Amino acid sequence: MNTYRQRSLLFISIAFMLGCNEYTIVGVLPDIAKEYHTSLTNLGYLVTIFALVYAFTTPWLTALTNRWPRHQVLLVLMAIFLVANTWSALATNYWSLLCSRILAAAVAGTIISLVLVIANFIAPLSKRTSLLSWIFAGFNISAIIGLPIGTFISTHLNWHDSFWLISIISVIIFILLIWLVPKDTPQYPSRLRKQFNILADAEVILGLLFTVSVNAADYTFYTYIRPLITQVMNYSNNALNWILLLFGICSVTGNILGGRLTEQGGMRPLIGIYIGATITLLALGSVWAWPWLACLVCCLICILIACYGAPAQVLFMDIAEKRYPEALDFASSLCSIFANIGISLGSLTASKVVSFTSVGNVGYFAAMYSVVALVSIWTLAKRGHGRGQI
Repeated sequence: MNTYRQRSLLFISIAFMLGCNEYTIVGVLPDIAKEYHTSLTNLGYLVTIFALVYAFTTPWLTALTNRWPRHQVLLVLMAIFLVANTWSALATNYWSLLCSRILAAAVAGTIISLVLVIANFIAPLSKRTSLLSWIFAGFNISAIIGLPIGTFISTHLNWHDSFWLISIISVIIFILLIWLVPKDTPQYPSRLRKQFNILADAEVILGLLFTVSVNAADYTFYTYIRPLITQVMNYSNNALNWILLLFGICSVTGNILGGRLTEQGGMRPLIGIYIGATITLLALGSVWAWPWLACLVCCLICILIACYGAPAQVLFMDIAEKRYPEALDFASSLCSIFANIGISLGSLTASKVVSFTSVGNVGYFAAMYSVVALVSIWTLAKRGHGRGQI
């Protein structure tokens, strides 16, 4: 296996590891609630606070570490992440768990940003979009494998053991990084204000709005996916893991589909994708009485919503390379930063929906965010990104 392929697999594995840490909490919330004797509504704030911290710290940490070699920063942040995840595994109360999640969130965004910018340099131009889409797919693969396994471990053993498994994976990845991470990628150290200039670009602003709204739609629907499956659709706990596996496969399919659509037609093909996402989210509230049909609609939602990752990442990095080269590292973090702002907005919306109406109504509220995503992507296409032009 050549070095490029080894590094590609390692970068996908890092995304998988980070995804497991971020998403496993969704699958084990009921078990944490039982141990800590608190409500699901309160525990939903673990998702919200993680996303907010992720979004707040990532731009500053990414920009501030721009002056040091990327490979050294990546190894230090990976060590901190390992400590944070192990702390989660050891947490004995709500506040300890919350603090461990805050520490993990503080470094996770910069880790994936560094991985994406390094991947941008090591990949041949013809393979760049494909590699970036697979790295984003690593998060979805964590939903296919990590989330169901974590949920299975939690329901049959203990939720703490789900986080111990992630720590083991983290140790293996850390060792491989020492061996494989490239040490010679070009860097353009600059002041913070100069890096942040990219945020005033009109196309970047539209791309950020698109990223936030897509993820808000996703997590308004997905934060309480376990109660939706077991309480609204009335599937058993044994069926839960298989259904989560199916949803994860659909998300990976959507991620790869998004990358291929971007290679062929820029942003324009995504207009149809998010029209479909809006329709399926609106349909969700009326199909719960037929569990098989509700499951099918959820599969379609997972495919359609997951198409955003590679197109948004390529958009930001292309704009940075051509207009703001000193902000390339920062640009690589924008997708993950604003995705987590969207996640936090979506999980907060879901918590509020559950507090004043039925959990089965989350699809209607998610559809409102999907409409915003649709308008954003349509405007980007009209501004010249129909074929990926910058």
